[in-house]
Amino acid sequence: MSTTAVRDAAEYESRLQQYYFERAEEARAVRVGEKDVSEQAAIVASYRDLFTRPQIEALREAEAAADAEERERLYRLRKTCEAGVISAEIAEQEDALENAILGASVTFHGEDMPLRSAQARLAVLDAYTDREELGELERAASAAFNHDRRTLLEAREQLEAEVTGDPDPVARNEEEKAISLRELERVLVAASDATTDAFDTLRNTWFEKLLGSKREAQPSNAHVHYLRRLSPLESTYTKDAAVDICLASTLALGFDMMAIPNIRLDLEDRPQKNPRACVIPSNPPEVVHLITRAQGGLSDYQAFMHEAGHALHYAGVDPRLPFTFRSISRDHALTEIYSYIFEAVTREPGWHALHFGLSDAQAEENAQATLFLEALLYRRYTAKLRYELGFWSAFAEERGRSERDYSSALTTATGIRYDRRNYLADMDAGFYSADYLRAWIRSAQLRTFLLREVGEDWWRSEATGDILRELFLEGTRPTSEEMAGRLGFDPLDTGPLVEDLSAA
Repeated sequence: MSTTAVRDAAEYESRLQQYYFERAEEARAVRVGEKDVSEQAAIVASYRDLFTRPQIEALREAEAAADAEERERLYRLRKTCEAGVISAEIAEQEDALENAILGASVTFHGEDMPLRSAQARLAVLDAYTDREELGELERAASAAFNHDRRTLLEAREQLEAEVTGDPDPVARNEEEKAISLRELERVLVAASDATTDAFDTLRNTWFEKLLGSKREAQPSNAHVHYLRRLSPLESTYTKDAAVDICLASTLALGFDMMAIPNIRLDLEDRPQKNPRACVIPSNPPEVVHLITRAQGGLSDYQAFMHEAGHALHYAGVDPRLPFTFRSISRDHALTEIYSYIFEAVTREPGWHALHFGLSDAQAEENAQATLFLEALLYRRYTAKLRYELGFWSAFAEERGRSERDYSSALTTATGIRYDRRNYLADMDAGFYSADYLRAWIRSAQLRTFLLREVGEDWWRSEATGDILRELFLEGTRPTSEEMAGRLGFDPLDTGPLVEDLSAA
C-alpha cells in the first residue's frame, strides 16, 4: 500500500493493533535480555503507512464529526498517529541510544559489567563505601550519554511541536491529560509540606537502621536501590520466597495468577535484563507480560505486587471493547492506580505478620519501613514534577542544556543527594511523573473506599477483588479523574494521601 494511502478509523485501528503487538514484543525481548540489539526502527519502517500527515488529518476530520464516545476513541487514535509520525522520524536515533547504553560497561573492583548490571548490583552491595564507589562509576557512565539524550530530546520536541501544531510542551501535555499540571503541582506540594515532619522522623529512623551511623548527612542516590530493597532485612524477605508469597497475596484477593494463561511471567535473572520490573501489555487481554528481576529483599515483593496490578488490569479488560479502549489511554494515571493499590498490600502490618512469621511489634516496624519508602518516593516525584515543569517551560530558550534545579529540588525533598548529571537520564517522556502522582492521590482514595466498603482486611479479601475486577473490565476508557468521582472524591483531594503518609 502506498505510504500516502489513508484508512478509515476501523481499518486503521486494526492495523495499529498489529503494529503495537510487534513493537511490544520487540521491547520485551530487549528488556528481558533475550536480544542485545533493538530493532524497533525496522518495525516502524514496516508500518510507515500508518503514520502520515494525511492520516492524521483524516482522523481529525472523523473526530470532529463524531459523537462524544466515538470522538474520544478517534482522539486517542489521532494522538497515536501523531506519536507514530514522530517515532518514525527518530526511531533510528532512539535505537542507536538504546543500543549504546546496552553496550556500555563499567569496571568495578576488577570486574567488567554491563551498565545495567551495575545498576542492579547497587541494590545488593552491603558496604556503604562500595555503593558510593560503584554509584559514581554508574553515574559517570550514564552521563556520557547526555549529549545524545539532549539531541534526541531536541529532535522529538521539534517534531512534536510541528506535528501537533502546539509549540508549548506543557500545554500539549495538559491538553492530552485533560488536567492542569500547575494546579496538580500546587496540591502535591501542599501535601508534601503537610507530611514533612512525619517524613523527617521516618527518614532519621530508617537511614540509621538501613545505612548505619557512619553514613553521610545526605547519602548519594547510589543508595536508593539498597534502601528500596530494605537490604538489611533480606533474611526476612528472601528472594526464593517472593514469587510464592506474592502469588498467595493476589490469590487472597481472588486472583489466581497461575490460572490466567494470558499473563506470561518472566522471572528469570539474566545479565542484560533490565533490573526495573514492568508489564508489557502486547495485546490486552490476550497477551500480557509481567517481568521482574528478583535480587532478594522487600523490593522484590513490592515490584511483583505493583506489576501484578498492571497485569491483572490489562488481562481483565473486557475483550469486546475496541482495541483503543483495551490498550490506548490518554496517559498512564489510570493503570497506575491499580499497581499502587496492589503494592499497598505490602504496607499492611498484617501482611508482614501473616507471611513472614513476625511478631505484631516487628510486623508494625517493618511496615513502617515501607511507609518510609512510600513517602520518600512520593516526595521525590513531587520534586521531579516541579523540576520537569521548569525544564520544559524553558526548553525553547535553553534546549535542555541546563540541569536547572534538578539536584537541589530532589535533594531537599528527600534528604538524598541527587547528582546534577542525572537530569536527563532521570526523565520519563510525557510528564509520566504527573501520572504517578495522580495515581498516588487516587490509590489513597481507593484504599479509603475499600476500608469503608470491605473493612480492615481489604488487603486479603475476595470482596476487594470483586470490586477491582469490575473496574478492570472498563479497560483504559475512564480517566483517573473520572475514577475519583466514582469513589466519592474530588480529583485533587489529597486528604487520604496525607493521612496515609502521616501514619508514622
